[in-house]
Amino acid sequence: MSPRPTGRLSRTGEGSDLVLTRTFRAPAEDVWASLTEPERTARWFGPWEGDAGPGRTIKVQMVFEEQAPWMDLLVEECDPPRRLAVSTTEEWGTWRVELLLSETDGSTELRFVHHLDSEDGLGEVGPGWEYYLDLLVAARDGSPTPDFDDYYPAMKPYFVDLAAGTA
Repeated sequence: MSPRPTGRLSRTGEGSDLVLTRTFRAPAEDVWASLTEPERTARWFGPWEGDAGPGRTIKVQMVFEEQAPWMDLLVEECDPPRRLAVSTTEEWGTWRVELLLSETDGSTELRFVHHLDSEDGLGEVGPGWEYYLDLLVAARDGSPTPDFDDYYPAMKPYFVDLAAGTA
């Protein structure tokens, strides 16, 4: 498999946004469930536990990473089934992510936005998000699970060029 990178970089007044989209032939409520219900997130990202809600912190397990680590994830905003904003602060810094859903004629577009404090490391971050979003697609449609080796390092030059403004 040779997946193609889809990420775009949008520069804002506060920094840069890495934006990736996926479209599903499903209502927004069903896609929302894939993004928020622990038994469904376990299929493509990892399970989570805790009392979720705006201003609350949950624990999320990243089962597709080495050693399947758990991390704290702050639910900043939640507007079902349209918008989920979360953040985490770990050894690599603070990551702020928004998942935005819009439904048209029975299809739902997921717009995944990673608000970047810095474009450093985009060559590693971009392929990782492409991989996770394709895991979501595979979990939803029953297609084979992608292999991370098809994403990294193959997509790294695309995202490095994106940060340099040459993509």
